Amino acid sequence: MMLAFAGQAAAVNPDEVLDDPALEARARELSLDLRCLVCQNQSIDDSNAELARDLRLLVRERLVAGDSDEDVINYVVSRYGEFVLLTPRFSVKTVLLWGAPLVILLIGAGVMVINARGRDKMVAAAGGSGLSQAEQAELAKVLEDRDREA
Repeated sequence: MMLAFAGQAAAVNPDEVLDDPALEARARELSLDLRCLVCQNQSIDDSNAELARDLRLLVRERLVAGDSDEDVINYVVSRYGEFVLLTPRFSVKTVLLWGAPLVILLIGAGVMVINARGRDKMVAAAGGSGLSQAEQAELAKVLEDRDREA
């Protein structure tokens, strides 16, 4: 039962909640995308830190003043930097952040292909079976012994 309501139990205090439900919903949505600069792994909506509370109040003030969601985000970023965003924007500064997983995946796939080709060449050079002549003779002997016993 407690887990069912855990998602709704955020750090927003009752005195922070706006009277207009539409503005409050926008404020909550924006708060989920902004990082608590004290906790660093929580949104300001989930954090109990004093700075997170100040940011929640700032977001609500800007919304009441008539700012759009984008204006509010831009205002907070201008004051606290891009780090305040839980999901960084795609820009020249963050292209490595967004592109690194793809580059790593491509490098890994390339290494696997190169290793597979190298293994195929080694097998072909060893007579097609990958075993030396001594190993092939030993294997033939073991198989003969097994067939005789069966």
